[in-house]
Amino acid sequence: MGGVAHTTHHQSVSQQPQPRTITKAAHESTTAPRLFFFTCVACPAPMETLLAGNPANGVAKPTCNGVGALPVANSHAIIATPAAAAATLAPAGATLGRHLARRLVQIGASDVFAVPGDFNLTLLDYLIAEPGLTLVGCCNELNAGYAADGYARSRGVGACAVTFTVGGLSVLNAIAGAYSENLPVVCIVGGPNSNDYGTNRILHHTIGLPDFSQELRCFQTITCYQAIINNLDDAHEQIDTAIATALRESKPVYISVSCNLAGLSHPTFSRDPVPMFISPRLSNKANLEYAVEAAADFLNKAVKPVMVGGPKIRVAKAREAFAAVADASGYPFAVMPAAKGLVPEHHPRFIGTYWGAVSTTFCAEIVESADAYLFAGPIFNDYSSVGYSLLLKREKAVIVQPDRMVVGDGPAFGCILMPEFLRALAKRLRRNTTAYDNYRRIFVPDREPPNGKPNEPLRVNVLFKHIKGMLSGDSAVVAETGDSWFNCQKLRLPEGCGYEFQMQYGSIGWSVGATLGYAQAAKDKRVIACIGDGSFQVTAQDVSTMLRCGQKSIIFLINNGGYTIEVEIHDGPYNVIKNWDYTGLVNAIHNSEGNCWTMKVRTEEQLKEAIATVTGAKKDCLCFIEVIVHKDDTSKELLEWGSRVSAANSRPPNPQ
Repeated sequence: MGGVAHTTHHQSVSQQPQPRTITKAAHESTTAPRLFFFTCVACPAPMETLLAGNPANGVAKPTCNGVGALPVANSHAIIATPAAAAATLAPAGATLGRHLARRLVQIGASDVFAVPGDFNLTLLDYLIAEPGLTLVGCCNELNAGYAADGYARSRGVGACAVTFTVGGLSVLNAIAGAYSENLPVVCIVGGPNSNDYGTNRILHHTIGLPDFSQELRCFQTITCYQAIINNLDDAHEQIDTAIATALRESKPVYISVSCNLAGLSHPTFSRDPVPMFISPRLSNKANLEYAVEAAADFLNKAVKPVMVGGPKIRVAKAREAFAAVADASGYPFAVMPAAKGLVPEHHPRFIGTYWGAVSTTFCAEIVESADAYLFAGPIFNDYSSVGYSLLLKREKAVIVQPDRMVVGDGPAFGCILMPEFLRALAKRLRRNTTAYDNYRRIFVPDREPPNGKPNEPLRVNVLFKHIKGMLSGDSAVVAETGDSWFNCQKLRLPEGCGYEFQMQYGSIGWSVGATLGYAQAAKDKRVIACIGDGSFQVTAQDVSTMLRCGQKSIIFLINNGGYTIEVEIHDGPYNVIKNWDYTGLVNAIHNSEGNCWTMKVRTEEQLKEAIATVTGAKKDCLCFIEVIVHKDDTSKELLEWGSRVSAANSRPPNPQ
């Protein structure tokens, strides 16, 4: 079920710098293509170079070059860049680096997560110098990307800055995750000197070939726009187009800035740049009216309709519109697991998480027995469908995606925006509480897990019972891939409480960087992160950055000795990891610099003591609680989900 979102990939690449003048040593042909002859000091013989098109706009590509030698002052091969002339025309301070920095501040990305490298150092100077912009140095590029992901979840946009190729390829995994989660992240890479484009030189930080496009080609499939800025003439346009595309498509973009251009001026980099214009997206009014009429007619005929919110509510910016339909219709509503936190769980008709066989108690029964269901922004993948085992029928569904809608097996309506559709639909639906009345008749509240006995080993369900009591509108939950997915789904979120996890991409270790980024963006909330030991080992270093930033998050490190989620899908010795002294590690990272408190807990009494401390005396401190539990202590939902996903993964090949 569900539609496929189409995202157009844009690319703006100038493989060569675009000079205004070229110093010519010899003859210019009057026919196209023209041939230029250059004399190089390192190679006394003339070099014949072919320039396609107009030579005034082209760039020479020497077919041979002095090995390991830069052109010297009296070399006729030197190409004059536009920067020299432009610098005298531009106001002081109107540099490429400052323009990019101001754009980031304007769109709300007031923190940039960075790892320095020689290709981006000058650019980082301008990011640091920009008022209202903070450069957050991370321990590695992967965590910088994860932090930008977490930041974008709170602020609506994030940014990271790394160096060429070694940094770019390291951050790829995080940018791919942001793409899968529809998060606008501006990934900035310090690129090679503009004079090196179009030469046969081999640069460091590359794979040893005179081809600088490897990094670009990797980013093309995981970003919606790529800009290679190696000249100043169109740098302003490329930066603005990239950022506007990220915001419009809600996807990451890639901007590579040549290392010698960040400090150069150009007339287009005015002191107060005109704010970017992002074309508004509008619904086709006729299609919208037909779609609302078809959906309202379908749902109003149903006896016991329900609603389910999906993760694309975020990219559609339809949270309020979804709630408006719930208020007006009287339908009970649930949330798909990846959309937790996007719908109001304090609403009286919220019935929990719809996740097939591992749904909240009584939720799946109500959803799957309905004769009509309205899904807003769903993603039906193997994880969210519990190994393709959902008991749903397409002919009963109204599926609303960010820009299209389908009623049953048809008709389908395109060019309609989800918020406009839902707001209009709310006015056309007849109130029907039948499904909710049925839910109330069968509902029996879940029992709280019993308290542990003195010195009894702590159980996971007892841990999350106490975490639930910590939640408020001033907190946010970050759940790592693993059993925390299932345990955190059962937390009923108070009004205003944030919730984030990465279900579509499911990259273990994501939560450390995401906690850093989210906490940096949402300083009014205290982040509570639930992280497994296996995931923590992947990205643990940036607890250091949390300390440097003075963050006050609470990290529950669940130490069960391995990759428990993988154990329940397919067990093997590779799922057992080396145990660390996690509190000892964090204390070593702390090193008496910053504000940090750690504790190792094994019993419920110790857990209560730790929670009392982190919410009391250490409420303004980064707190790390290592929770030691049995390796087989998992949620029942993980056991069920793991067996179904395992069955889906192990399906035999279809007969040929």
